[in-house]
Amino acid sequence: MTRSSLFEELAAIAKERIMIIDGAMGTMIQREYMEEHDFRGEILKDHDKPLKGNNDLLSITRPDIIYKIHKLYLEAGADFIETNTFSGTTIAQSDYRCEHLVHEINFQSAQVARKAAEDKLNCFSHPGRRRYVCGAIGPTNRTLSISPSVEKPDFRNVTFQELVKAYGDQARSLLQGGADVLLVETVFDSANAKAALFAIRTLFEDEGVPEVPVFLSGTIVDMSGRTLSGQTGEAFLVSTRQGHPMAVGLNCALGAKDMRQFVENMSTWSDTLILCYPNAGLPNALGGYDETPEEMAAVLSEFARDGLVNIIGGCCGTTPTHIKAMYDAVQGISPRVPPSDPHAGKMLLSGLEPSVVGPETNFVNIGERCNVAGSRRFCNLIKNENYDAAIDVARVQVDSGAQILDVNMDDGLLDGPYAMAKFLRLISSEPDVAKIPVCIDSSDFNVIIAGLEATQGKCVVNSISLKEGEEKFKERARIVKRYGAAVVVMAFDEEGQAAETDRKYEICERSYRILTEEVGFDPNDIIFDANILTIATGMEEHANYGMYFIETARMIRENLPGAHVSGGVSNISFSFRGMEAIREAMHSVFLFYAIKAGMDMGIVNAGALPLYEDIDKALLHLLEDLLFNRDPEATEKLLVAAQEMKKDGKKSDQKTDEWRETTVEERLKYALVKGIDQFVVADTEEARQNTTRYPR
Repeated sequence: MTRSSLFEELAAIAKERIMIIDGAMGTMIQREYMEEHDFRGEILKDHDKPLKGNNDLLSITRPDIIYKIHKLYLEAGADFIETNTFSGTTIAQSDYRCEHLVHEINFQSAQVARKAAEDKLNCFSHPGRRRYVCGAIGPTNRTLSISPSVEKPDFRNVTFQELVKAYGDQARSLLQGGADVLLVETVFDSANAKAALFAIRTLFEDEGVPEVPVFLSGTIVDMSGRTLSGQTGEAFLVSTRQGHPMAVGLNCALGAKDMRQFVENMSTWSDTLILCYPNAGLPNALGGYDETPEEMAAVLSEFARDGLVNIIGGCCGTTPTHIKAMYDAVQGISPRVPPSDPHAGKMLLSGLEPSVVGPETNFVNIGERCNVAGSRRFCNLIKNENYDAAIDVARVQVDSGAQILDVNMDDGLLDGPYAMAKFLRLISSEPDVAKIPVCIDSSDFNVIIAGLEATQGKCVVNSISLKEGEEKFKERARIVKRYGAAVVVMAFDEEGQAAETDRKYEICERSYRILTEEVGFDPNDIIFDANILTIATGMEEHANYGMYFIETARMIRENLPGAHVSGGVSNISFSFRGMEAIREAMHSVFLFYAIKAGMDMGIVNAGALPLYEDIDKALLHLLEDLLFNRDPEATEKLLVAAQEMKKDGKKSDQKTDEWRETTVEERLKYALVKGIDQFVVADTEEARQNTTRYPR
């Protein structure tokens, strides 16, 4: 893969001064009072749909106007001018039945901007200063994370691969036309941005297109600090790191003043350049923008003086006059110095909110109950298409403390890709569930792909292994990396599943070297599942399985920098199925020692783990004898203890409905907050009947 020299060139300039990106294209086009014939030109004079408002066409039909606008922004001091291609995908152009013109729209738009930039290079205004063309890639008018139908929250009117194709075609044409930089802008849904970045990385890595800088700009829709699809700005950054943007930032939706706190957060979170090009205030009653050039320049120059930005400019409502005021206001102000990676040595994940896993974080609970292979109830819910109740299972896991949600749809009677995608799309509309990252768990790689394409956050893929050899392992690892996910690697190779310490570590070490040295995987995004295998089976060779895992965890953390250790905790106690109190205590004892050895996350039934210190001392002694194989009679003794405890194994499930034991007011409040409609009618009627509390 070849790399443009622009990376070094722009990095050098960014150390010297704050750079300027242009202002609104649409605002300036409106000032030209274009009519239908301007949009049609000769090539579309007989087109069967109205075209006025399809601004991207003007690069073909009225390139003189677009050139004029570029020239005005360049004269105002812009370093970067954006191509007139905000709606330059086949998806956006389909509204006008102009899909067939997408290549020409993007190619000619880049050519017009390229000519303007080169003409300004030797002009009297800022002589000798090179200008750059940003190939503008808008969000399209469809979204992967939000249903266009209130009645069908899992429905989407576009697929991930359709977006990848559309973005790839646009980016390719922009680069062929002479764009220096690709700008993925006005991102209101990180899933769409992930599709754009996937397409761009495919161009660079698979098609031999020389790599150019990528800029990425999101849109915070209101003072909640979230995108339209619900992510925080920080979660947006995490979700899109795999695109390796040279600059990230915000544009549109808000005026400069309102954008400050969110730009400041990004500036702290990111080691890239920061760009900011807000609207000229909020729209007025007539849809116009009233913030003056002087007002915008004053606010953005304050951002600059406070070391928050590297690139500034304008979005809706801004003009060359605004850009000139910004250019003048930041002269002599030192640019922001990006921090060294503030998240070095940490794994970053995201749902609607960011999740950081590092040396200072506690053990990460990965909720296990949304697994058709491990929960008969959940399996039946999915088979019966009772997704509302299935979502409640996920909600209980999150409420019980799960920090990552494991989802598995591996059942012979299910369409795995369909079930995975549908469930993930449904939980994306449940903020209390979607706030945490997802672990897409499947032995079928097609199911994993379906999951990756159905969620906007940075996920964990569970899992890949060397079972089918190195080439298949590398192929799948590269795919996971391009989607931007972390990965669980099983201690499994061509010879089978590893059981003993040395073999486990050997496979993990080999996998680590391949991932980091040949695939380019971030070591902090590697999670090893070192095989938690069942003890107390009655077979002597199984007696040390718990110790083998603990020893392997210690070796991984001591010798494979950045890597994490996880596993399915309930496997350790499978011999005691049906004896839930024993199993839960066994899980706590196992984790007590495994965490000390370096295990930092695990798939558990969140909320069903007693504290190590609270376990009965006699039971604790038996469990430790079993775990460390200190007593050959430990299994029999534990079975006797289980009978004496007379537990029915249902304790942990009782927590699901505890909220139903509260007052009717509390029940209604809980149901409204959690989106549970199962009991609303009955509870409302109960409240209505209480004429003492609610007199008529």
